[in-house]
Amino acid sequence: MGLSWMWALLVSLFAVPSIIYIAHLKNMLDTPNGRTVHQSLTPRLGGVAVFAGFMSALTIFAPLQNGAKELLAGCIILFFVGLKDDLVGMSVSKKFVGQLLATGIVMVMADVRITSFQGILGVGVLPIGVSYAFTLGVIVGITNAINLIDGLDGLAGTIVLIVCGTFGYYFYAYGGPDYSNFAYVAICLIGGLLGFLRYNFHRAPIFMGDTGSLVCGFIVSVLAIQFIEMGVRVGQPFGSSAPSVAVGILFVPLFDTIRVFSLRMLAGRSPFSPDKNHIHHRILAMGFSQISTVLLLGLLNVLVAMLVIRFAYFGNTILIVALVIFSALLSVFFGVYQSRISRRQLMASENAQ
Repeated sequence: MGLSWMWALLVSLFAVPSIIYIAHLKNMLDTPNGRTVHQSLTPRLGGVAVFAGFMSALTIFAPLQNGAKELLAGCIILFFVGLKDDLVGMSVSKKFVGQLLATGIVMVMADVRITSFQGILGVGVLPIGVSYAFTLGVIVGITNAINLIDGLDGLAGTIVLIVCGTFGYYFYAYGGPDYSNFAYVAICLIGGLLGFLRYNFHRAPIFMGDTGSLVCGFIVSVLAIQFIEMGVRVGQPFGSSAPSVAVGILFVPLFDTIRVFSLRMLAGRSPFSPDKNHIHHRILAMGFSQISTVLLLGLLNVLVAMLVIRFAYFGNTILIVALVIFSALLSVFFGVYQSRISRRQLMASENAQ
């Protein structure tokens, strides 16, 4: 496992400078616009290095049973979907088709799916049709949540590191023969991300791009599902509380996606229409720097994950209600602060006139 981590780290670390050089040579650069934070032409192909490190380490060192092989196949599909989007652009509908194909591979061929709500809303084992439909929503939802959180230098990589580190530990400690190989999946992705993050903090000479964020989101979604299923089949480490613990571990990307989609739909716009209303935009508007914002969101994710793990014995209902209440309070806080900033800007413009 240590060798797989080191291999992924070194491959990614040494690949990034070459990717930056080629991207500038061939003018494959991301142009700043009204909804981006960066202000200079920057390559968006960092995910190529992450994927190269992850895939090579996983295929060389890891056991590829119990769904890992199918996970890798899905990652390859999303890698090329993201690569095309980073180079020439791609419509939301075509990206969604790619996500459906990748999800279908792991669901149908590897039977990676959520089989039970474990008592949430009084629901236990799911009918197979509902199981497939719900799993599809979970994988696509988490994949896009990681994709959407990738708005600041180092943010998506930091969040994915925290999530993979947490899931990976529990797979390693409690996975047994059915789930322990997913610890390799987590550690290989961690190695690839660490090599990339060496070049991705502010001011970053390269971005992850959809090539990386789609692959990372897909891997995280499968890890989350297997973590939940481990609670059903192995009974460890949290038993029936595994779903709420998984939600807590993924708190920041899930909270940001649900909040932004809700605000867009309430405003009568498509939930996929771009804007600058993500949680990291709101924290930047408070006056924090990019690095401070990334550290704050990483710390928030760690604290929420630690709390749900510490109080897992309360069960799904109490934990989910607590997460919903906390999310609502956080949304109100950002909304009130945004209104104050808007009023100050309006007053400043009136005084200037």
